[in-house]
Amino acid sequence: MIELRTPAELEEMRPAGRFVASVIEATSKAAAVGVNLLELDALAHEMIRKAGAESCYIDYHPSFGASPFGKVICTSVNDAVLHGLPRDYTLRDGDLLSLDFAASLNGWVSDSAISIVVGTPRDEDLRLIDTTQRALDAGIAAARPGNRIGDISRAIADVAKADGYSINTDFGGHGVGRTMHGDPHIPNNGRPGRGLPLKPGLVVAIEPWFLQTTDEIFTDPDGWTLRSADGSRGAHSEHTIAITDGDPIVLTQRG
Repeated sequence: MIELRTPAELEEMRPAGRFVASVIEATSKAAAVGVNLLELDALAHEMIRKAGAESCYIDYHPSFGASPFGKVICTSVNDAVLHGLPRDYTLRDGDLLSLDFAASLNGWVSDSAISIVVGTPRDEDLRLIDTTQRALDAGIAAARPGNRIGDISRAIADVAKADGYSINTDFGGHGVGRTMHGDPHIPNNGRPGRGLPLKPGLVVAIEPWFLQTTDEIFTDPDGWTLRSADGSRGAHSEHTIAITDGDPIVLTQRG
């Protein structure tokens, strides 16, 4: 069921957005050569505890997951692009790391992701990250009353295709509210003017993710981590936004 939030409810959602943004900022700042992925998960876990928040991931067990996730943040490295299950891995110079985090605070959920390079960057990695960020900006700009879900999807796809990347539509954006994942689904490619009309009060997570040389993925033996079929690297950017009568509100805005 798709629910439209009242202005008062949108105000109630702001603290969750600020909290999620703060965890993304803290973990991305902490990510450095020599840092273990389990240390980043522990940092996010401690921030959840101190804020009195609840993890959306630790008990999460959808049909595509092999078991409950068991951790509180997704850490996808290099050829992993989504649902990276934190493991005993120490970050190395040049690793491309995507951090994806969702939590509930005061009964409201927000969801956000960022991709960074640890240590010495490669130009092709920075280019890929930049594409996901610009695609996210384009999707947010299209999230206005009078448009439809397909307009968001097409805006994202236009950026990716112009930069030469192909697009997987198995996983994409989604509704956000009292739970992490809800309707509507927002694929990263679509036809303008199609799909659900966008109305004030709709809260969604928009999340473009792309791989450097493929759009095919497979599930790691850990039962969660999604990796590129050809070993190429991936990047992922995401914000939770609220549609209003004017410009959308980016609830997980950082900085």
